[in-house]
Parts: sequence; C-alpha cells; structure tokens
Amino acid sequence: MNIVLAGGTGFVGSQLMRLLVNEGHQLYILTRNPHRYKEEKSVVYIQWLSGPNRPEFSLPQIHAIINLSGESLNAGRWTPQQKNKILASRISTTREINRLISFMKKKPDVLINASAIGFYGTSLDNTFDESTTEAGSDFLAQTVYQWESEALKAEQFKVRTVLARFGIVLGKDAGALPKMLLPYKLLFGGKIGSGKQWMSWIHAEDAARALLFLLLHNDISGPVNLTAPNPVRMDEFGRTIGKALKRPHWLPVPSVALKLGLGEMSMLVLEGQKAVPEKLLSKHFTYRFPELMQALCEILKK
Repeated sequence: MNIVLAGGTGFVGSQLMRLLVNEGHQLYILTRNPHRYKEEKSVVYIQWLSGPNRPEFSLPQIHAIINLSGESLNAGRWTPQQKNKILASRISTTREINRLISFMKKKPDVLINASAIGFYGTSLDNTFDESTTEAGSDFLAQTVYQWESEALKAEQFKVRTVLARFGIVLGKDAGALPKMLLPYKLLFGGKIGSGKQWMSWIHAEDAARALLFLLLHNDISGPVNLTAPNPVRMDEFGRTIGKALKRPHWLPVPSVALKLGLGEMSMLVLEGQKAVPEKLLSKHFTYRFPELMQALCEILKK
C-alpha cells in the first residue's frame, strides 16, 4: 500500500515506520523539515504545514493515512498558552489531513487518527471500553473530544475512520517510562500520590503492531483503545518497576508536591482511568506483551 504517515518521526511513529517498511509498504512521511531526513527506497519525506508547497502535489494515489501528529503533553507546564498549543496542534494537523483528503481524486480507504484514552476522563472505580460515548469534563477529555470530532469529518468522504485512543506507551528511550525509571535507578522510587490511580499502558511494539492491525482490518472503525489488556494501579506499576530493576519501592511522592511542581499537568500521573481494549480483543489481536512485568523486562534488557 501507499501510506501517508504524519508524525512518523516521533516515538510511536518511528517504530510504526520500521514495521510498515518491513511489511513492504511504501511510506510518505509528512514533516515540517523533510531535509533533515535521508530518504530510502520505501520512505519519502514530504513537507507540510509550512512553505508554499502542498503535499497533494507530491503524492501518488494513497491507500491509507495515519496521523500521529500533536504537541507533546509533557512539553511544558500547562499555562493557558501551552494548553492552547496542545489543542491547536491536534486540530490543525487533523484539519490539514482532511483538506488533503478533499483534494484527492481517489480517496484513501482508511484514516487512522491518533487519540487518547483521556477522552473518558479520570476515575478510580469505572472501567472504560469503546462503548463509552460520553467524554469527561477535564482539559484532556475535552481536547480529545474536539480532536476526534475533527477526525470524524473524514467520514463525509466515505473514508473508514479509526480513532486510535492511546494509553501510556512504554519504550526505553522515549515516552513516559524513562522518567518513571529514573527515581528507581537512583534508589528513591516509591508510590506516587495515592497509588490507587489506574495506569492503562501498552508496549511501544504492541502499539505499532495494533496500528498495523487496524490498517488491515476493514471491519474496524470508530474509537479503539490502544492499551494492554491488563491495566494496573500506579502503586503496582511502581512495585513492578522496582522488581524489574531490583530496586526498592519505598519513598512516597505526595500529591501536593507534584501539584506544586507541575500544576495542572500533574494529572498525568496523579489521575488516570482503567481503559480496556475491547475492540482489539474481540477481533483477536494478539499481544506480545500483555503483562506489565513481561513488557518491562523486554524493554530493560535492550
């Protein structure tokens, strides 16, 4: 297939890019800085969102679009300006994808648009699968709601649209895990906040494989939770890190300290939701790393 990938140079995108190339697909990577990257036989870099050139003039017939673009939630304290940047980056890139589709004479078969389980809001008690239709009320939930609403406009072009709701993606050199490992490596890891908040996670390799699975299964559309089937509470997550690293889990981090240090952004670690991947399981997607200890040991051995 000819596949357009936006956000292909990021954490999950780079892993997905390697997987798609190995599967024999031709990739067209949309990036602001195409000259930074060396093109390969199966990978072409195309400028978008800046400059006079528009990507529709550089693309052949496209069979699928995967959009993983968006400002990192960890890029800085959530000031009003940063919150606007987080939202605007997601809306503008998704809107540009739809504009691109509108110019295509033959429309792609599918759009897979990144999203997040933050859609559901936070809860200590509820379990969320894709049948949950009401968005939460906090900043992240409302950001995801608007993001997904923009993505679903692709349906007007009769394009199968998948909303890939990511949980916390675990990998060695990027994402949330390196920061979570550091206190344990320095021997002062411990419970964060109450420890009762849920952590819905997925190994980066399984995240990329799940995206490929969604690409190839024409009977899947709408929201899909990209999480492992076994979410854990934060205290268990920390204890498992300690066991995997053979380090103690003993020094609590009070909620008030994180709130003072991070402001509203502290909700990323102090609050969470138990999200389960009902759609992937019902379609018999096979996880390579369904258990947290298994995932951490594989990551840490690299």
